[in-house]
Amino acid sequence: MDGTPRTQPSDHDGRRRPRLPKTSIERWVFWPAAAVVLTFSGFALLAPNLAETFFGAVQASIVNAFNWYYVLIAAFFVAFSLFVGFSRYGDIRLGEDDDKPEFSLGAWFSLLFAAGMGIGLVFYGASEPLSHFVAPRPGVSGTPEQLASAALSQTYLHWGVHAWSIYVVVGLGLAYAIHRRKRPISIRWTLEPLLGKRVRGAWGNVIDVVALAGTLFGVATSLGLGVLQISAGLDAAGIVEPTETTQVVIIMVITVFVLASVLSGVTRGMKWLSSTNLVLAGILVLYLLVFGQTEFLLREFVQSIGTYIQNFIGLSFNVSAFQGAAGEAWQASWTSFYWGWWISWAPFVGIFIARISRGRTVREFVAGVIIVPTLIGILWFSVLGGSALYLELTEPGSLVGADGAVDIEGTLFALLGYFPGSTVLTFGVILLITIFFVTSSDSGALVMGMIATGGQINPRKWVRTFFTLITALLSISLLLAGGLRALQTAAIIIALPFSVVMLMICWSTIIAFSRERRAYELARRAQLVDQIGEYYGLEVEAPLEAGAIGRGPRWMRQLQRRLGIRQDLPTMPIRKAPGAEPPLHPVLTHIDGELTLRHASQRAMDTLNAESTGVPTDDVDGIVDHDPRARGDVAEVPDRTTDDDGRDPLH
Repeated sequence: MDGTPRTQPSDHDGRRRPRLPKTSIERWVFWPAAAVVLTFSGFALLAPNLAETFFGAVQASIVNAFNWYYVLIAAFFVAFSLFVGFSRYGDIRLGEDDDKPEFSLGAWFSLLFAAGMGIGLVFYGASEPLSHFVAPRPGVSGTPEQLASAALSQTYLHWGVHAWSIYVVVGLGLAYAIHRRKRPISIRWTLEPLLGKRVRGAWGNVIDVVALAGTLFGVATSLGLGVLQISAGLDAAGIVEPTETTQVVIIMVITVFVLASVLSGVTRGMKWLSSTNLVLAGILVLYLLVFGQTEFLLREFVQSIGTYIQNFIGLSFNVSAFQGAAGEAWQASWTSFYWGWWISWAPFVGIFIARISRGRTVREFVAGVIIVPTLIGILWFSVLGGSALYLELTEPGSLVGADGAVDIEGTLFALLGYFPGSTVLTFGVILLITIFFVTSSDSGALVMGMIATGGQINPRKWVRTFFTLITALLSISLLLAGGLRALQTAAIIIALPFSVVMLMICWSTIIAFSRERRAYELARRAQLVDQIGEYYGLEVEAPLEAGAIGRGPRWMRQLQRRLGIRQDLPTMPIRKAPGAEPPLHPVLTHIDGELTLRHASQRAMDTLNAESTGVPTDDVDGIVDHDPRARGDVAEVPDRTTDDDGRDPLH
């Protein structure tokens, strides 16, 4: 490879677009993000005590100043996702109009769930509901049974609709860009409708730097949580105590396995491990359900869903405004941390779910990404968390320390001790977390490589190796500089700048969908005009251009159709200035002269609509490209849909 750009035809329009070498690195993305992470890690490693104090102060400052902001934007992302999914934009297809989904519904749902949660589900599965029960959110009180119900609702809030709506924002904007508009897999292209050609310059670089740094911190936070729980599991099994040295060794050992996968290029092995993890997680839930309090867990599952729905609005906007310092501390440890964590994970998960959602409509995408994973998550927490709550309700002090505190890392293993075959279960959970660690680190390095190379589908091995090592380094530094608190602080800090990018993505997505719908309506109208002309042997563009057909505001036209009222359309000539373009340029052709208008019967129109095979995507794309609002779009887009061997590691 000589480093010179190569060209190849695009898939649809015949234009030749530059094909950049797969070794290319976006220097103004890769190095700034690397510098931020290395500086952060170096500070934590060289001065861990000072770093711990610093992280605590930063966490308190951000939560005090921006807690309301995190809560508000999380609620906004829910509203945005529901709006685009169930509005007139819902039938826009993420791909060509005739594209079929690449994965079956079952496979798609399993991939969504595995990508979005991972280690966190195992880490918090039993401990979070129990924590909310033992130490409720300030301002919450009641009987033990009421506190248990409130604990599950609070947990569902953190892991349910809000989390997946955050993923929808990035995933949907990117899926439209890469599948419909044929853009590279990079966060900057979600903002092309808003920023135009500026996405290729400094603006785009800043966006990708923030996305790359957010992904690094998000994955490092998850890996840090996984290491904390693995060390707690080894302690429960009587193998080794959970010291900092143990945790560092665990990270280094698992990183070696990840590097072996990256350097060998074994992608099938990663897919097999992902499938194995889902099976192990399913076995764990079924085992606890069957050998635990089955009837209680099933009843609690149903009831807790109702409680979650009933309190959804109030919980969504709660910022503990009247609870003072205690409320602020609780928000920092729970809700603000979660919203920051999900936002920092949004580039990683968004890229993944965008890649696997080709052929889905916007409505299918939103409904699938939000509803099914949320229900699976509720089932997970109702079984693991419900089992812990039942044990604590019936045998107080079983899972809580003498000081009334919950051991976040060790609660699950303590719970498993009350089930038959606890030793096997303990090692099974350790294996589950380890596989989550390996797959998350491997796929995280792949996604970070894509962002750093401007959307290259299969980055060079050295790029993925670099991100594997730097993620491990960041996890170690965060653990040494404060453990869980440092991990939470990192997520909250990095989410602040990327949340602004996500708000811009929402705006950009609405612009893109508005252009798409307008283009489709124009192309559909042109197609219908041609069909009517062929059907009756006459042209009907004259009344369209003169405004005789479909006059008046939309509400009036809809009312006329429903009441069966038909406008009286007179015979009229076409009037246009010399050299003027027809109003529907470039879709409609125009004719000169005068035409006698004839009304098509409803039966004839129904026949035409039934015979229609849909509007070709090329027609819609052509109108979008000529839309006055799209003049700033990038004309020549790098084609990075495959690597030099034509492989796609995500399929």
